[in-house]
Amino acid sequence: MEWVDCNLGSKLTMKYPSIYLLGERAHGEILSIAFAGKDQHQDAGGKIIHAAPKTTSSIFSKSISKDGGRATYRGLLEVAQGATETRSKVVCDALLLDPESRSDTYPTIRIDESDANVGHEASVSKVGEDQLFYLQAHGLDEEEASKMIVNGFIEPIAKELPMEYSVEMNRLIELQMEGSIG
Repeated sequence: MEWVDCNLGSKLTMKYPSIYLLGERAHGEILSIAFAGKDQHQDAGGKIIHAAPKTTSSIFSKSISKDGGRATYRGLLEVAQGATETRSKVVCDALLLDPESRSDTYPTIRIDESDANVGHEASVSKVGEDQLFYLQAHGLDEEEASKMIVNGFIEPIAKELPMEYSVEMNRLIELQMEGSIG
């Protein structure tokens, strides 16, 4: 089972797709991108329940906030008793394009099997003046440089999507970025 999720444009989004891995060797993935602009709050994440042996999963969440926007990751990963030899990885990355923007992460991980292999990592970064300076020194204006940084940030998820979805998602994010100065 695979969820592909792109959240942008609404004032408030609250979306948490769920996957229940009930059969042995079942696999689930959630790929999520959220873009929060001025007066927007993108509250998204996912839930994966491992309820059978030898199941695997991953959650990859990326959020971008600009003009004081707020992005929230809210997730649940559960390994139920009896779900032996489970493997899962959760990665939540946030990019802040200005000092007024905000990112929050609320991960919940419950493990009831001692041999589960579960990893969680999260990062929050901001577009640095040195990054913008470097790209501008190579002929890009500030807006183009910011767009390039955002495209590099979302590329790991974009490359996992079918080509037509990736092109559409990149175009929608580019529209959100227009007029944005890092």
